[in-house]
Amino acid sequence: MVFCLTKTGETIISRPTKSGPPKQEGPNVNDQIQSDKIRLIDSAGEMKGVFPTDKAIEMAFDEGLDLVEVSPNADPPVCKIMDYGKYKYEQQKKASEARKKQKIVEIKEIKISPRIEKHDYDVKMRNATRFLENGDKVKVSMRLRGREMAHQEIGFNLLKQMIEELEEISSIELHPKLEGRQMIMILASKVA
Repeated sequence: MVFCLTKTGETIISRPTKSGPPKQEGPNVNDQIQSDKIRLIDSAGEMKGVFPTDKAIEMAFDEGLDLVEVSPNADPPVCKIMDYGKYKYEQQKKASEARKKQKIVEIKEIKISPRIEKHDYDVKMRNATRFLENGDKVKVSMRLRGREMAHQEIGFNLLKQMIEELEEISSIELHPKLEGRQMIMILASKVA
């Protein structure tokens, strides 16, 4: 605890903050390597054998490169002589490329009613088709109001009709089911 006096003569008690050393990301480099002996791979990628860590760091500095711990869990740890800055840059580029290539699948929702008219149904089907062709999933939800609960088969028949019309471009991920007053089904895109 830290005691501080203010200008008015009051004593304030405060606790010290818990800010430790910054967390290190990535492998250990040069002096950060804790082990006494390491298995060394030179800059050409050839296995050189087991060396004392100090000697390996010295060999890396002679080449103008860094000693990087590649496999810290091995016994002894495996280290490689390489340009660490270049290695980090290549890792960032690989991660960036992986992020660019991944497709984020969104779930688009379409809400319908059991009393939907033909034209409105066609518009909803066009939207569902577009979503599925873009590789997204489509969640179809239908709220049953009042006396519609007594005729749930109308809703199930409407959802089955949608499945039949979209079966060429979609697969059923969640079959139509009733949850309270709402019928739900999820269609996944076959387009990849």
